[in-house]
Amino acid sequence: MLADLQPFSAADFRHRAMNQSGGPVHTSWRDHGDHALNTETIRKIEGLSLRDAAVLVPVIDDPDGAKLLLTQRTQTLRKHSGQIAFPGGSIDPEDGSPERAALREAEEEINLSRSHVETVARLPDYYAATGFRITPVLSVVTRGFEVRPNPAEVEHVFEVPLAFLMDPANHQRDSLHWQGVERHFYRMPYGDWMIWGITAGIIRTLYERLYA
Repeated sequence: MLADLQPFSAADFRHRAMNQSGGPVHTSWRDHGDHALNTETIRKIEGLSLRDAAVLVPVIDDPDGAKLLLTQRTQTLRKHSGQIAFPGGSIDPEDGSPERAALREAEEEINLSRSHVETVARLPDYYAATGFRITPVLSVVTRGFEVRPNPAEVEHVFEVPLAFLMDPANHQRDSLHWQGVERHFYRMPYGDWMIWGITAGIIRTLYERLYA
């Protein structure tokens, strides 16, 4: 069936997401993305008391190829200000699941109505040094939604072709010293945007589990 699907279409993405390789999502997170580049740091983070969070990975269904929807966080936020991010945030007790939390946050941050969103799978959790255990929720989004960024959280909303992000030639590796430790990470420049950090780590995991 996979051979019959258009490469980098939303249908192809959905099929790959539901049949991803690389082991169960709850046990294989250490093996993917920038976690695999920072094994010692990740061991330390794993031992911390982490807050559960979720992000929506919104893949837009377009006939000329799927697009990934991303945001730029405002400069005034306390954590990850100005960075490129997926819609998301902490999982509240009333959410009940990462999927519901991710959908709620997408509505609050950019007005992405859940009526346009089909959640299809999860990626392995991302363990962030800032104190969060993040569940990436993979989704397919149909056109017809109206983006309206919440100015308190989001400065810009933009789209990147999935084909670009799933090309490993566009995954640059870099490093920096943070809190006395050298951290290795991915960078994915696209036009005026620099995708890096947590978001690039999740995108790299997406590539490794679905398209590598």
